[in-house]
Amino acid sequence: MKEITEYAAKQETICRRNDNISPRLFEEYGVNRGLRDENGNGVLAGLTNISKIKSSEIVDGKKVSCDGELWYRGYRVEELIGNLKPEELGFEKIAYLLLMGELPDKEAEEEFKEHLGKCRMLPANFTRDVIMKAPSGDIMNSMTRSILTLASYDDKSKDISVDNSLRQCIQLISQFPMLAVYAYNAYNHYEKNESMFIHNPSPELSAAENLLMLMRPDKKYTITEAKVLDTALILHMEHGGGNNSTFTTRVVTSSGSDTYSTMAAAMCSLKGPKHGGANIKVMEMMSDIRAHVKDYSDKDEVSSYLEKIVDKEAFDGKGLIYGMGHAVYSLSDPRERVFKQYVEKLAKEKGKEQDMMLYQNIEELAPEIIAKKRHIFKGVSPNVDFYSGFVYEMLGIPVELYTAIFAIARIVGWSAHRIEELICTDKIIRPAYMSVMEEKTKL
Repeated sequence: MKEITEYAAKQETICRRNDNISPRLFEEYGVNRGLRDENGNGVLAGLTNISKIKSSEIVDGKKVSCDGELWYRGYRVEELIGNLKPEELGFEKIAYLLLMGELPDKEAEEEFKEHLGKCRMLPANFTRDVIMKAPSGDIMNSMTRSILTLASYDDKSKDISVDNSLRQCIQLISQFPMLAVYAYNAYNHYEKNESMFIHNPSPELSAAENLLMLMRPDKKYTITEAKVLDTALILHMEHGGGNNSTFTTRVVTSSGSDTYSTMAAAMCSLKGPKHGGANIKVMEMMSDIRAHVKDYSDKDEVSSYLEKIVDKEAFDGKGLIYGMGHAVYSLSDPRERVFKQYVEKLAKEKGKEQDMMLYQNIEELAPEIIAKKRHIFKGVSPNVDFYSGFVYEMLGIPVELYTAIFAIARIVGWSAHRIEELICTDKIIRPAYMSVMEEKTKL
């Protein structure tokens, strides 16, 4: 290992010299790097009936920013969540909506929940033979290995018919909480030398309830905790076809690959820090702010430290206030607007009002500081990740599971897009790359 590591380090200079492409050429050939134009808008790559994101509108012939909107199958997400009863958990109902394209009636909802419950148990000895054999602090890697291994337990793993793919997606949606929590428990025991407990899932409980029950030695949780986690899962389950992991799902599906390989590829995309790991960075920043701000209610003190962060004089030196701003939304992130009210309830239950005050002051002050320091006036607002890490922290969820919980939610969206791709498109996604290679006449 040492020899190959040293060899690769020596060859890096050669790779950098021969793989470097001038930014000027991208402009010359009209190539949108990252499949985004100069205004940050995604290059149109497909059509979808599953969800819609709105961040601007045309007024008097001009494009202007507006409050963000997120729609699932024709319904605004805040209306879907707002229509739930105070103690009703809606993850399963809204998962049905995204997968099937319509809200279920009572009978269809109960049947769907029943099938999810039946699928929760992993194959016999799977936890021991697969999850516990090679524990790792990278829970996303552990889950990806488990997903690929589950294919070995499926006699129809390579069947990509719509009904079989739907069956596999439903099973994976049901099993993701166990893959995540068991992977963490194995790591916590074997690598951190802590106690290990493995609870069996309950078919009667929702995804959020099972998650909380599986993670806690005493299996106990409050309805407020379950409601807030359920809301977080709903808000994270889908976000259009253009986000990195969902586009990965469409690309791999278009090649004719199986469900397990497709979901494993989506996992690999989501785990990247530019995509699914944003809330971890928010938590690191908040820990730093807590260490340097004595009075959370003193807006001048909070503002002063935020300015140091933006000026690259504090925290990680990157000049970013994490959790502020979004690639699509500008004036507001609809998920954050919905989520905040639930976060406030949980903070009150947990006696975390002072921390909530700090978050609220940062939410108020950060956009003004960013606008002043960075001359960004289109609108900068908190995104859903600004509060999600705080919620997971209050729920006692370890940081290693933060991105995994994102995956537990987002697999619903991935599944919906896989089914839509199978039904609507029979053509492999193959974008073009222009070669700027220099032809050499002599060896």
